[in-house]
Amino acid sequence: MLEKIFKLKQNNTSVKTEVIAGLTTFMTMAYILAVNPSILSASGMDKEAILIATCLASFIGTMCMAFFANLPFALSAGLGLNAYFAYTVCGEMKYSWQIALFAVFVEGIIFIILSLTNVREAIFDAIPFNLKKAVSVGIGLFIAFIGLQNAGLVQNSDSTLVTITDFTQNFHTAGITALLAVIGVFITAILYIKRVKGSILIGIVSTWILGIISELVGLYVPNVEKGVYSVIPTNFVSFDFSALGKTFGQCFNLDFKAVGLVNFIIVVFAFLFVDLFDTLGTIIGVSTKAGMLDEDGKLPKIKPALLSDAIATSAGAILGTSTTTTFVESSAGVAEGGRTGLTAVVTGLLFLVAVIFSPLFVTIPSFATAPALIMVGFLMFGAIADIKFTDDNLTEAIPAYLCVIAMPLFYSISEGISVGIISYVLINLVCGKGKKVKPLLYVLAVLFILKYIFL
Repeated sequence: MLEKIFKLKQNNTSVKTEVIAGLTTFMTMAYILAVNPSILSASGMDKEAILIATCLASFIGTMCMAFFANLPFALSAGLGLNAYFAYTVCGEMKYSWQIALFAVFVEGIIFIILSLTNVREAIFDAIPFNLKKAVSVGIGLFIAFIGLQNAGLVQNSDSTLVTITDFTQNFHTAGITALLAVIGVFITAILYIKRVKGSILIGIVSTWILGIISELVGLYVPNVEKGVYSVIPTNFVSFDFSALGKTFGQCFNLDFKAVGLVNFIIVVFAFLFVDLFDTLGTIIGVSTKAGMLDEDGKLPKIKPALLSDAIATSAGAILGTSTTTTFVESSAGVAEGGRTGLTAVVTGLLFLVAVIFSPLFVTIPSFATAPALIMVGFLMFGAIADIKFTDDNLTEAIPAYLCVIAMPLFYSISEGISVGIISYVLINLVCGKGKKVKPLLYVLAVLFILKYIFL
């Protein structure tokens, strides 16, 4: 039966290899189950509901990838997009999390339509290579900055806006957690360098365990009045999934009077933009590593793969989580020999089982997940090596640079995208290279400029 569904022999693999690959993929990306509730809860959503929604959306998306495309790719809530959801849309723009979920749902529907047509290729081709890479780099810095904040390593400063924390002040609360986060970064980095499977997840758990030990010996002192809570878990498993009711279907519970149409369109576009290029980049990258591309460098199953990603996004919004996308950590399973959808089935089932352990995951403190964000930021930052900062490429490089620095400094992924596209169009137009700018970019640049003028 498995042979008939997944064509194991045709793909030179076996059930044992696929199972091991699926387990490996889950281990490398399970950190998202701790990180996503930590980030999205900043929008006012319930942590346990987010965790359950993340598990279910991951299960649905990964199963779609398995049976629609027969590819060994796993999906879950995308880092960067969840930060944009919580800190920009719900934080800076003051939208309710219900509206933000609706924007994700709409983005997913648009993505479904694009996945069934060739429009996505036109959009992908219109955005210059350097800007695509710049978005990845900028998101990496943005995520790392959030990690530094969650760790308590970065604090507000009247003179310099931000500064490093004073470890000696309030040592038993803020000081010790910042120190533990630093230790967690080194643990994660060393494990990653030594190519230990699940290094990011192990880093989270190790930092958490150090936090528990610190609380037991009196170095970390909980103070509920100051928002400092115990890190010792009191519950490990639960078969009560009623918390999901706090987010399920809430993306349709909207007050449209509070939604500015132009701003809402920009939010949807930002979700779509990042999701589209992140997904395409991940799928092509992992497929290359697995030797799945044809002689023209294309993936024959790209349409069902993108469709799976799009369905997962809309389903995740209904359940109560931000954009669900294909994870680059799928490459870990591919490296173990995973070549078919059976790898994805194993990973998806493990996400489903993880729902039972929701009380344990939501107890993980933000200082323990901070090292994961900082390390993932490093992994995304690596794309900067693909941008050519040479004299003959300055009309490409400068907009990419502006896009990168705008995201963390303006604390917004969408602002980074806006700055990148506007500067790319204007610089190339003034420098006599307007012909290489695709018409779609002119349209987007005008829309972004109008946004700054009228909003």
